[in-house]
Amino acid sequence: MADTIKFEVVTPDQLILSEDVDYVGVPGIQGQFGVLSNHIPFLSALAVGSLYYRKDGQVKYLFVSGGFAEVSPDSLTILAESAEKAEDIDLTRAQKAKERAEERVQREKDRIEFAQAQVALRRAIERINLKEKAG
Repeated sequence: MADTIKFEVVTPDQLILSEDVDYVGVPGIQGQFGVLSNHIPFLSALAVGSLYYRKDGQVKYLFVSGGFAEVSPDSLTILAESAEKAEDIDLTRAQKAKERAEERVQREKDRIEFAQAQVALRRAIERINLKEKAG
C-alpha cells in the first residue's frame, strides 16, 4: 500500500484510531489542511472541529477538541485533548451540552468564565454538526 499513510488518533485516555488511509483532512488552528502519503514533515496545533479521512473510497469523520498533529512522509499522528468517532457521538447528549453552554454564555460576566462557556458551546455545536453530517 504505497499510497497510504498510517493514521493514528490518540487522547490521554486511549487510542481512538489506527489505520492505513488514503487522505486525512485536519482542522489546524491556521485552517484546514490535508495530508497524503509522502507529505513534508511538520507539526500543527489543532482547532476544535471535525477531521475526516478517506479509506478505500469511503469517508469517515471524527471530532477533535484541540491538540497537535505530527505529520511525516509515511504517518500522521493526532494527539488530541479529546476525540470521538462520528458514529460514537450521542446526539441527545451533545444537544444538552449545547443548551447548557448557551445558558452559561448568557449568564457569565467574568471574562474567563465567559470564554470557557464559549469554548464549551463551540465544542457542542461542532459535535452536533459532525454527527448530522456523518449520519
